[in-house]
Amino acid sequence: MTDPKARRATLQSVKTHRDARGTLFEPLTDAELQAQKNVHVVLTQPNEVRGNHVHRTAVETTTVVGPCRVRLKEEGEIKDIDVAAGDILRLIIPPGVVHAFRNTGSSAMVLVSFSTNLHDPEGADTQREQIL
Repeated sequence: MTDPKARRATLQSVKTHRDARGTLFEPLTDAELQAQKNVHVVLTQPNEVRGNHVHRTAVETTTVVGPCRVRLKEEGEIKDIDVAAGDILRLIIPPGVVHAFRNTGSSAMVLVSFSTNLHDPEGADTQREQIL
């Protein structure tokens, strides 16, 4: 399990099973799932962007199915990560890291995100910051 006090995002490959029917993956281990208080699935249209925010206290674990451009802003430094079509990448995003995801493909992009905080409709933990 990743240290929740880490200040940099962690990138991890995701174990997948692929066959003629498609792809199956588990975005979290059993132990990681126990620490989560929110899950959401996001379908994003081509060339559209999700995210563009930072969390004050929550650790967000997001699994993305490419193609996608992930942009992170960590300690003032911008970093782009391109996820190829069909690749699956997991990011563990600690508080203070701005993050955004652009669909670079021609069909809907899938994001599966977990948070260590309950969903807050008022957005007290989330601050908007456009980086992509």
